[in-house]
Amino acid sequence: MLSNLYLRLRELMVRNQDEDQEGQGMVEYALILVLIAVVVIVILTVVGKQVNNVFSNISTGLGT
Repeated sequence: MLSNLYLRLRELMVRNQDEDQEGQGMVEYALILVLIAVVVIVILTVVGKQVNNVFSNISTGLGT
Protein backbone atom coordinates (compact mmCIF):
# COMPACT_ATOMS: atom_id res chain seq x y z
CA MET A 1 0.00 0.00 0.00
CA LEU A 2 2.79 2.45 0.87
CA SER A 3 4.69 1.56 -2.28
CA ASN A 4 1.58 2.25 -4.37
CA LEU A 5 1.16 5.64 -2.67
CA TYR A 6 4.84 6.39 -3.21
CA LEU A 7 4.55 5.58 -6.91
CA ARG A 8 1.52 7.86 -7.28
CA LEU A 9 3.26 10.74 -5.50
CA ARG A 10 6.37 10.26 -7.62
CA GLU A 11 4.28 10.29 -10.81
CA LEU A 12 2.57 13.53 -9.73
CA MET A 13 5.93 15.14 -8.98
CA VAL A 14 7.27 14.18 -12.39
CA ARG A 15 4.17 15.61 -14.10
CA ASN A 16 4.50 18.88 -12.18
CA GLN A 17 8.16 19.19 -13.13
CA ASP A 18 7.29 18.74 -16.81
CA GLU A 19 4.56 21.40 -16.58
CA ASP A 20 6.93 23.80 -14.81
CA GLN A 21 9.53 23.34 -17.53
CA GLU A 22 6.95 23.99 -20.25
CA GLY A 23 5.89 27.17 -18.48
CA GLN A 24 9.50 28.28 -18.19
CA GLY A 25 9.99 27.71 -21.92
CA MET A 26 6.94 29.81 -22.73
CA VAL A 27 8.23 32.65 -20.54
CA GLU A 28 11.61 32.50 -22.28
CA TYR A 29 9.95 32.68 -25.71
CA ALA A 30 7.82 35.62 -24.56
CA LEU A 31 10.91 37.49 -23.31
CA ILE A 32 12.70 36.89 -26.60
CA LEU A 33 9.69 38.18 -28.55
CA VAL A 34 9.50 41.30 -26.38
CA LEU A 35 13.21 41.94 -26.90
CA ILE A 36 12.83 41.56 -30.67
CA ALA A 37 9.81 43.89 -30.67
CA VAL A 38 11.74 46.57 -28.75
CA VAL A 39 14.69 46.32 -31.14
CA VAL A 40 12.40 46.58 -34.18
CA ILE A 41 10.62 49.63 -32.73
CA VAL A 42 13.93 51.37 -32.01
CA ILE A 43 15.26 50.61 -35.50
CA LEU A 44 12.06 51.82 -37.17
CA THR A 45 12.12 55.00 -35.10
CA VAL A 46 15.69 55.80 -36.14
CA VAL A 47 15.42 54.70 -39.77
CA GLY A 48 11.87 56.04 -40.16
CA LYS A 49 13.04 59.64 -40.00
CA GLN A 50 15.63 59.02 -42.70
CA VAL A 51 13.11 57.26 -44.93
CA ASN A 52 10.67 60.14 -44.42
CA ASN A 53 13.37 62.59 -45.52
CA VAL A 54 14.10 60.55 -48.67
CA PHE A 55 10.42 60.45 -49.64
CA SER A 56 10.07 64.16 -48.92
CA ASN A 57 13.02 64.90 -51.18
CA ILE A 58 11.55 62.70 -53.94
CA SER A 59 8.15 64.33 -53.57
CA THR A 60 9.68 67.80 -53.71
CA GLY A 61 11.74 66.82 -56.76
CA LEU A 62 8.71 65.47 -58.61
CA GLY A 63 6.60 68.52 -57.74
CA THR A 64 8.94 71.01 -59.34
